Amino acid sequence: MKRASHQTAARVTIEDVARAAGVSTGTVSRVLNRRAGVKAATRHAVLEAVSRLEYRPDAAARELSLRHPKRIGFHVAPSSTRFSPFYTLFAQHLSAALQESGLRLETVPSRPDGLPARSADAFVLVGLHDDDARIGYLHAQGIPVVLAGHAEGERWTRADDVDGGRQAALHLLRLGHTELLHVTGDLGGQAAFDRFRAFRGALQEAGVALPDARVLDGGFTTLGAYRAVRRALEGGVTFTGVFAASDEMACGVIAALEDAGLRVPGDVSVVGFDDLPEFGDGLTTVRQDVAKVAATAAALLKESLRGEPPRSEVIPVQLVVRGTTARRR
Repeated sequence: MKRASHQTAARVTIEDVARAAGVSTGTVSRVLNRRAGVKAATRHAVLEAVSRLEYRPDAAARELSLRHPKRIGFHVAPSSTRFSPFYTLFAQHLSAALQESGLRLETVPSRPDGLPARSADAFVLVGLHDDDARIGYLHAQGIPVVLAGHAEGERWTRADDVDGGRQAALHLLRLGHTELLHVTGDLGGQAAFDRFRAFRGALQEAGVALPDARVLDGGFTTLGAYRAVRRALEGGVTFTGVFAASDEMACGVIAALEDAGLRVPGDVSVVGFDDLPEFGDGLTTVRQDVAKVAATAAALLKESLRGEPPRSEVIPVQLVVRGTTARRR
């Protein structure tokens, strides 16, 4: 009888387990490979069926499966500049962190409706907006998601954009600047809005107003920021300090000021955000640790593939004072 039992167990297939647990073979596979996206009760039913039927996965097939690295989709919101210096650097760090675990990062384009154009084993989403439709879309397919942003109940990491905006404001205020501009992008984006909200809030606490007319849309590009500041100058707007929500835009701001005959920092102080290597060592900026954010996103992604509960982590930022800010004269 014992020998017959082992012979029967040897013939058990994944389809048998799926039928016994009342789930699909894909769900059984996700449970056996410890992937996320399976409810606790379902996972328990599958494991109970595996034990009861004495199911043993084919070792050769499992080994072959593990030779093929999981594909991790990297998707930038259509409203963001997909090939911006920041996203390019972030993707490089993320790819390096994932390769250590045999995970392959693939940049995924967008469909006309803004959703990812193709699938992957898991996704890292950047350029987050509140109520971002991509999150629910991927969850509905049982695909693990990690956000470079924030959302309640999700796995996410981000630089401390709020503290960064606050530090930029306090630095300019300490230098005596009260006539200020803020150059940003789409305020529907979380990073842009968090930096703007904190910057304006810190000014308001100090009794300094930042009217909407002094919040300029630079589109998170050098050219966009250049044009926005030139329009402001041509419209008669006066100011002695600027906080640009990215280093790329800060470069456009400086170029516009210099073309208008204004000295930086002699006439106008400029603060950026990111501390990207492409923009030189002379810019006063809020440094975010891009490598740390990417490494944290990779760690969260691995946790999701192991079926661990979601968590979030905010990465500190640091004000780096260089040559584009000075005391108001």
